[in-house]
Amino acid sequence: MKKWTMVLPVLLAAAFLSAGCGSRVDVPLNQMEVERYVTLGDYNNLSVSVAPASVDEEELEQLLRSVYSAHVTAQSGGVTDRPVEQGDTVVMDYEGKKDGVAFDGGTAQNASLTIGSGRFIPGFEDGLIGVMPGETVDLKLSFPEGYGNAELAGQAVVFTVTVHFIVPTQMEDAVVAGMGIEGVDTVEGLRQYAYDYLYENANTNYHYSLQDAIVGALLEQSSFENIPEEMVEEYRQKMQDNLETAAASYGISADSYALYNYGMNCEDMVNTYAEDSLRQNLAMQAIANAEGLTVGDEELQELLLEYAVRAGFETVEEFIGEDSLEDYRDYFMNEKVMDYLIEKVKTE
Repeated sequence: MKKWTMVLPVLLAAAFLSAGCGSRVDVPLNQMEVERYVTLGDYNNLSVSVAPASVDEEELEQLLRSVYSAHVTAQSGGVTDRPVEQGDTVVMDYEGKKDGVAFDGGTAQNASLTIGSGRFIPGFEDGLIGVMPGETVDLKLSFPEGYGNAELAGQAVVFTVTVHFIVPTQMEDAVVAGMGIEGVDTVEGLRQYAYDYLYENANTNYHYSLQDAIVGALLEQSSFENIPEEMVEEYRQKMQDNLETAAASYGISADSYALYNYGMNCEDMVNTYAEDSLRQNLAMQAIANAEGLTVGDEELQELLLEYAVRAGFETVEEFIGEDSLEDYRDYFMNEKVMDYLIEKVKTE
């Protein structure tokens, strides 16, 4: 399914469109006669199928163990009174040297390793079996001939390893109490904390999926005609501009940003989503018109101030920069229409 809603932030400012053929007239969607271009279906009776939010027990256990292990130390919960055994997870420092010189990627502090996992080169994990926490050992090893780094493939190296402690298999309330998580001082409390975190993420993903499904159903029931090519081209350009702006904030190219976030290059994304997003916005505005939904000036300022504060800006003016207020009005209108549709939709 196409991810309609995830494209909305990219098109946040795509509101000023060419309203007629031939001459350009900058007109916000909320002032445009969008009914010229879209005929709505029965949007009050949309039906979609979306899996409800849930938490996978295996994922919960992995997160619980990961959070707990990150707070175990040699002084708090770590096992230090027996040697390392097969299957143990140890916390260690190590430094790898070739011909007496440390090589790139061969040094780490407080690294976790489960003995027998096969994560390290042959001999490394076996070499730690029998080592007491607190001890330092030198492991004389060789990288495999087919190792990915040609400079290390087949080469003899020495890893100096200090085992700090063994991560316990049983979790203790005392360790949890020392984590500093407000209201969490037992293992069961930590389990609930981890569950709530995963459920919140799952619920967020559910709502994104629900919105995607609603928009997909809405567009399937709507028909479009006579959309000026100028409108489509402006959406393409705005999407291109916004992708480049977003990418620049990370110091990467628009193609890299689009590939990472959307799984396609910039050109393919623009070609795939621009016209569909225009159709979505036209349909949403048509619903707003039909249902008398609006975003007034006072409401717009309140929403912008909320967003500005959340983003760390002191004023609305700093937050919106050179963007138009009408761009944001259309964005918030889409959110209001989506809330309306969520109340009406039938889920399976």
